[in-house]
Amino acid sequence: MLNVEFTYSAGLSSQLRPDDRPDVVFSGRSNVGKSSLINKLCNRKALARVSSKPGKTATINFFDAGTFNLVDLPGYGYAKVSKVEKLRWAELVEGYFAAGRNIALVVQIVDMRHKPTADDMNMINFLYENAIPFIVVMTKSDKLNKGEYAAQMEQMSAIMSDYPNVGLYPFSALGGDGAEAVTDAIQAHL
Repeated sequence: MLNVEFTYSAGLSSQLRPDDRPDVVFSGRSNVGKSSLINKLCNRKALARVSSKPGKTATINFFDAGTFNLVDLPGYGYAKVSKVEKLRWAELVEGYFAAGRNIALVVQIVDMRHKPTADDMNMINFLYENAIPFIVVMTKSDKLNKGEYAAQMEQMSAIMSDYPNVGLYPFSALGGDGAEAVTDAIQAHL
């Protein structure tokens, strides 16, 4: 488990603070279970705010993990957010990636129950094309039966075959299944 404390939030790229430590970044669409994953990895119930309403994380949230930063990006793809807000989020996230930060790993999160969305694939392509190290964590694995689980693993493996050496990690916030493997993958990139 990771031992972290909240540091600060940035709502605009101009609010990003310089830091030489490596960043472990959590990225995914709204309501994919990003906050639940972070909380489970840190063994904390409410470190990252969990909401039943998508689009609640509108800032980049930074957490001090000692030798590195844990960075929670705002979720993407939520349709009921105003165009102005979507543009602000885009500027914020693009500003983060353009800031020359020491990104050790991006934990790209997708919902295991579904094929990755166009937004998910855009992010995966962006990370791959920019040689940013990343893994894919597939949340909500507990919501699938054994047959569905196997089918989704096969589908995701096929999709990710175009991206060599990218690890796939099924995860359940309910039982914590997969949390140790994700923590090990993070540690391996630091």
